Amino acid sequence: MRYILSIASVVGIVLILIFCGVKNPETESEYFRIHIRANSNSAEDQNVKYIVKDEVVDFLIPLLADVQTKEEAEIVMKNNLDEIESVANNVLEENGFSYKSTAYISFEEFPTREYDDLVLEKGFYDALILALGTGDGDNWWCVVYPPFCFLETKNSQNYVYISKIWEIINNIIN
Repeated sequence: MRYILSIASVVGIVLILIFCGVKNPETESEYFRIHIRANSNSAEDQNVKYIVKDEVVDFLIPLLADVQTKEEAEIVMKNNLDEIESVANNVLEENGFSYKSTAYISFEEFPTREYDDLVLEKGFYDALILALGTGDGDNWWCVVYPPFCFLETKNSQNYVYISKIWEIINNIIN
């Protein structure tokens, strides 16, 4: 009897872990991404995507400078969707495009992406999606939280590394 109870307990614990307690690493992440999707893959649409990227990044950097968690980053994004669209729409209009942008938060499956030393494995991620026009073209992407992005600003050809981890390391070293 004791043997049967032991086996039943182990099976019960395993079932509880499978169905309730274990998070799937492919669908749970502490990363919050941004994807700016071009209208198409034409040279014009791809070029304006990068202009939009520069302006949106310039708009977001001060808003995200002090976020400490993924949830805070997501709240900042949600609270500024209209402004993000406005920034993008102004760039599109200034550059002679008749289509508009659409900004929204989504939990989507993305393929494996590599950017220098950062590799995000294929899986589901929370992301700000900024679709320009139809959003059918190639995208520019970045990690908003934790802030691992290398951002090329419109005012410089230099890359700026933005990372809270780097700031902490720098403060310890200096």
